[in-house]
Amino acid sequence: MKMSNRTTVTEFLLLGFSDIRELQILHFVGFLVIYLAALMGNLLIITAIALDHHLHTPMYFFLMNLSVLDLGSASVTLPKSMLNSLMNTRSISYAGCVAQVFFFLSFLLADFYLLTVMAYDRYVAICQSLHYERVMNRRACVQMAAGAWISGILSSALHAGTTFALPFCGDNEVDQFFCEIPQLLKLTCSDTYQSETGAIAFSALLDLGCFVFIVVSYVQIFRAVLRIPSEQGRHKAFSTCIPHLTMVSLLISTGIFAYVKPSSSSTPGLNLVVAVLYSLVPPLINPVIYSMRNKEIKGALRKLTGCRLFTHN
Repeated sequence: MKMSNRTTVTEFLLLGFSDIRELQILHFVGFLVIYLAALMGNLLIITAIALDHHLHTPMYFFLMNLSVLDLGSASVTLPKSMLNSLMNTRSISYAGCVAQVFFFLSFLLADFYLLTVMAYDRYVAICQSLHYERVMNRRACVQMAAGAWISGILSSALHAGTTFALPFCGDNEVDQFFCEIPQLLKLTCSDTYQSETGAIAFSALLDLGCFVFIVVSYVQIFRAVLRIPSEQGRHKAFSTCIPHLTMVSLLISTGIFAYVKPSSSSTPGLNLVVAVLYSLVPPLINPVIYSMRNKEIKGALRKLTGCRLFTHN
């Protein structure tokens, strides 16, 4: 790939988990189990909500969208990594890397924006319960979900566009098991901070706005819940918020650590662990969190599968 005094990158080499063939196979099997578990769990959630008319409410409509996004994010990164281990290779084409960055960021950012919408849904349900059906009508829910998807796609296109507009003229070894922007920026031979300033500023403002909105919503929610006289009523209100808060906390904490931490503090092992946390854990545990903490979901899954595991407590 050498051309005159510079290197034109036509493909990237992803981080391999091991050079030992037996460990490569073990990595393939491990990721396959994780992928199939995430696939089955999210498909069960989607199917249960789609088939059970009792779950055709705003909260479950957004949850179904969240499961679709989780399926998408897992499908962007895991199959390629598994295939590379199985075929004993590390390569991914330039176009494949562009597609991976764009689609993964689209799903990840839309996930966060949808969680913001879900915080608003919980706020209206608890703090403005008398107006819930009017505010969270079908049209409004579709518009908010579409807004989350479109915002994720546009933000991702902005980041992917500014990243791959930079020249890659050096090393092509990505220090991650999938194409990740922080690792790709290390491979460019230009002033990445200058060209990325606009994209980073736009994304930071949008994400910060969403974070502040979630925090303010939950401050109001907690105030309203604490005013509920009965302990059973408070428990019921809190139980609808705990799964959402868990997903928000996990996504924000791992995302900040992956994209905001100083490069001097990053190590290959730490980068890998954080990437696994924010790219693989949410799609895997999202169905578990919502199905185990929600009686309606458990009831729908029990009817769908006939499994006693989902019986009501």
